[in-house]
Amino acid sequence: MENKIHSVKYNFIMNFILTTSNFLFPLITFPYVSRVLLAEGNGKVAFALSVSNYFMMVASLGIPTYGVRACAKVRDNKEELSKTAQEILLINLAATVLVTATYVVCIFAVPKFAQDKTLFFIFGANIVLNMFGANWIYQALEQYDYITARSIFFKAISVVLMFALVHQQTDYRIYAAITVLSSVGSNVMNFVRLRKIITFHRFERYEIKKHLKPIFILFAQSVTVSIYTNLDTVMLGFMKADRDVGLYNAAVKIKNVLLSVVSSLGSVLLPRMSYYVKQGSKDKFIGLMAKALNAVLFMGMPLVTYFVFESRDAILFLAGKDYLGAIAAMQIITFAIVPNGLTGVLGVQVLTPLDKERYVLYSVIVGAVSDFVLNLIMIPLWGVAGAALATTIAEFLVLIVQLIFAKQYVAEVRKDIHVFKYLIFALIALVPTVLVSRMNIGSSFVRLVITALVYFIVYGIALIINKDEMMYRALDNKVTGRFLRRK
Repeated sequence: MENKIHSVKYNFIMNFILTTSNFLFPLITFPYVSRVLLAEGNGKVAFALSVSNYFMMVASLGIPTYGVRACAKVRDNKEELSKTAQEILLINLAATVLVTATYVVCIFAVPKFAQDKTLFFIFGANIVLNMFGANWIYQALEQYDYITARSIFFKAISVVLMFALVHQQTDYRIYAAITVLSSVGSNVMNFVRLRKIITFHRFERYEIKKHLKPIFILFAQSVTVSIYTNLDTVMLGFMKADRDVGLYNAAVKIKNVLLSVVSSLGSVLLPRMSYYVKQGSKDKFIGLMAKALNAVLFMGMPLVTYFVFESRDAILFLAGKDYLGAIAAMQIITFAIVPNGLTGVLGVQVLTPLDKERYVLYSVIVGAVSDFVLNLIMIPLWGVAGAALATTIAEFLVLIVQLIFAKQYVAEVRKDIHVFKYLIFALIALVPTVLVSRMNIGSSFVRLVITALVYFIVYGIALIINKDEMMYRALDNKVTGRFLRRK
């Protein structure tokens, strides 16, 4: 099968569809599951998932990122691509076997895990199936149409199963199994389909060693990133009750859905930017960097502003009254969306393609250490809100460190990055939204719909009047194009 490389715009559209599905499916299932499992049941699942994510991260090493970069650089040569992919798969296989064995031992040895062995074994499937997915090959070849179609198909199946099988709080294990199906169920299909992309014939000589150093550097980066993305949940699980974990999980889920929208462009750029580095196309590399940074600000600023203001209605609609204790945590952790999105561009899309992943590692070490220390201080003081504050501060610290390491490249696009413009327009759009929100509207859903329409329409109109380039790209039609091109 010939590997057709699509344009960045096509890949962005595919990834945006995938991102939209990542937004819509939780919007459908999360309100239902939250009300059925309640905060305690949700907390059990969130804790077990966070623990299994640590083991899956170790089994993956730094392969999800390194595999994309390494395969993207040789994607024009099928033999080189096949050899590289086989070498990385062998490393992944060895790591997965060792980690799976360790995970099983821990389930029986750690009392907190042994309390619900079945739940932890269910999430153990994540570790094994993640290896079979080899999703990094499909990303390296920019096959985002296949990735999108496959993901939506399995998410749709999961939604049907969710409503059909999860009916009471004791069904949290069934919910966990469906979650595994949704996230890695398609990985078997991925592995079977690999034969159409690469060959599996044995090569005379495998160069495993050359991959190890960058893989372990990126692995160390993954470990430290995981610390300040999962550690707050794990520490809450050990220091507080399951209910606190459930409340925090509600806030984090909403934040993650919003973050996936903000990061939708940046996530498709790693293979293309790695390819540009290999080809020596510096101007194209810098141009994509500027677009990605502006895309984060263009989408991130209004989402943060709106959902900080409408956090109560968002929690009531998506999770229910049992989760009102998560409002403060959601307001705080929502502020982490913009720095998180920007570091996704600077770290993964800029420094990593340039083989400067060690600088990304330094930045996330700062974030991990600060998050751990801050969690120790803030969780006992403020509980769920303290965990959210610790994570948010850690994200800003990571951004600051990456800006320092990437200052040479940031300086070239600094004049083209519009931080204050998007922030100002986001705040302007909040004024009529506040007025509308004071209307006597009983339903939290109706209030969300009305205020969202007012907010984002005003934000969009303000950018159109300002002839903003990102707004032009978002609308991308002849009418707005003719108007905006006057700029």
